[in-house]
Amino acid sequence: EKDEPGEEVRVTYRELLELTCRLGNTLKRQGVKQGDRVTIYMPPCPLAVASMLACARIGAVHTVVFAGFSAESLADRIRD
Repeated sequence: EKDEPGEEVRVTYRELLELTCRLGNTLKRQGVKQGDRVTIYMPPCPLAVASMLACARIGAVHTVVFAGFSAESLADRIRD
């Protein structure tokens, strides 16, 4: 669901799988491999979910950081 009441995005399992595979392939082309650490900085949305699943699919450890943090706080979370 989006922030506005009554607004939602519906994604089928097939659409999510295709998006997850595309993102996983993109991450691999960028040099991300099993055991690497990835920080996902996105608002809560279907693309963020697919990004988390893509990291899990290729074996990369991921953490999710949502907006609202100061630059210093964000840097601390990424380092952790």
